[in-house]
Amino acid sequence: MSSKCKIGTSGWNYKQWRGIFYPPKIPVSGWLDFYTRHFDTVEVNATFYRLPKPETFDNWYEKTPRGFLWSVKASKYITHTKRLQDCREPLERLYNAAGRLKEKLGTILLQLPPNLVFEREIFIPFCENLDPSFQHVLEVRHQSWIDPCVFKILSEHNIAFCLSDTAGKYPYHEEITADFVYVRLHGSQKLYASEYSEDELQEWGRKIRNLNMQAYVYFDNDFKGFAIKNAKRLKEILAIP
Repeated sequence: MSSKCKIGTSGWNYKQWRGIFYPPKIPVSGWLDFYTRHFDTVEVNATFYRLPKPETFDNWYEKTPRGFLWSVKASKYITHTKRLQDCREPLERLYNAAGRLKEKLGTILLQLPPNLVFEREIFIPFCENLDPSFQHVLEVRHQSWIDPCVFKILSEHNIAFCLSDTAGKYPYHEEITADFVYVRLHGSQKLYASEYSEDELQEWGRKIRNLNMQAYVYFDNDFKGFAIKNAKRLKEILAIP
């Protein structure tokens, strides 16, 4: 199971984690190194707001150990501004930057806005513009995307449908559409702010174990360091060193 499952958090640079996870005397510049001693993957949210310089990706590559994987969240310019239309150029910029992570690049996450409705004539051309040499994940936040037509399109392009727990704020659905699975755990009771219970973690462990395929799992309930605590516990449940 350990070779098939990567468990980490959504981001690592949280000030509130000092003293909870990061020792007080470690400078912020040392946090990534400390994080990699506990987890072998991380999901980057900063790329959603602004695409970093290529040198930043080079730095992330150099500062993380062999076998570490980065999941990169695509720019909101693609998903929220362009709304999946005419995205060839911004996608190329994303690929050119994220590609500098080389073998340490795990996936590219496309998080859609809550008010974006599924339109077949827009989504199919968008998927056709995606570079199949990269792994892609789609996180939807509008009920119209829970549709067999969507799942068929995703399967044809090996794009994973994100299993996203958002405390009931957005639609939840489980569908396997790729040769890997991607899970985002934002909190089951309160978005970004609730701790997962032992029973909930055991249930997620059961689901992941039963899937028996490459899985990426990221905890986004960063409040009070719950993400760290829950990620560590899920690793224990799945017997991941």
